[in-house]
Amino acid sequence: MYWMIGLAGILGALLRYYVGIFFPSGELYGFPLGTLIINFIGCFLLSWFTIWSMQSKNIPSWFRTGFATGFIGAFTTFSTFSVEIVKMLDGGLWIMGFFYLFLSLWGGLFLTWIGYKVAIKQGDKKQLEGGHA
Repeated sequence: MYWMIGLAGILGALLRYYVGIFFPSGELYGFPLGTLIINFIGCFLLSWFTIWSMQSKNIPSWFRTGFATGFIGAFTTFSTFSVEIVKMLDGGLWIMGFFYLFLSLWGGLFLTWIGYKVAIKQGDKKQLEGGHA
């Protein structure tokens, strides 16, 4: 299981790096769009994957742990989010900082809820079709 967490973590960290390059903060008046997108994707994916993989009996626990802890854990970034907010507030960008905080928190919770609902609906569909949930 440890090797899966490590390998998935490498992939998650690299993908996070490339998304950050694709959405640089300086392009949007210093707003950290890359981190926001990364964390939104991570909220949806972790919620969806957790429910979906629990409904799927054929997903091994080492893969669940590797993907959730390794890939998504390395892909998302609470520490960068926190540092970006502190930097905005320290730089006098109070409105942008609080907007980013609000958007990250509520947007992340909303996408987590959406991921949960999508996974539940997929599980219900499988059961209706007579498949294994």
